[in-house]
Amino acid sequence: MKKCIMRLGMIVGGALFGSASVAILKTEDAKKAYTVCTAAVLRGKDSIMKTVSNLRENCGDIYEDAKDINEKRYAAAEKRALEEAKALIAEHEAQETEKKSK
Repeated sequence: MKKCIMRLGMIVGGALFGSASVAILKTEDAKKAYTVCTAAVLRGKDSIMKTVSNLRENCGDIYEDAKDINEKRYAAAEKRALEEAKALIAEHEAQETEKKSK
């Protein structure tokens, strides 16, 4: 019986608390507080979006610069490989010429 009364008291207390909460949430002061909080969130969102835009632009610049660096490295590597191949061919031709003259 004691448990039933306790449960009933908790249910009634919860209902009263819920009703009071709804009444408090509907007041003009609460609406002003919600409005101020919402405005602050929107300002924060705008600030974050500006930061994200700047970050995206910087990342795009970094990506393009990195591609340019790699293209230059690949071109330099190809040039070195071509020069090495020409040197090997010239060396081989010199050896062949030397063999023929003997």
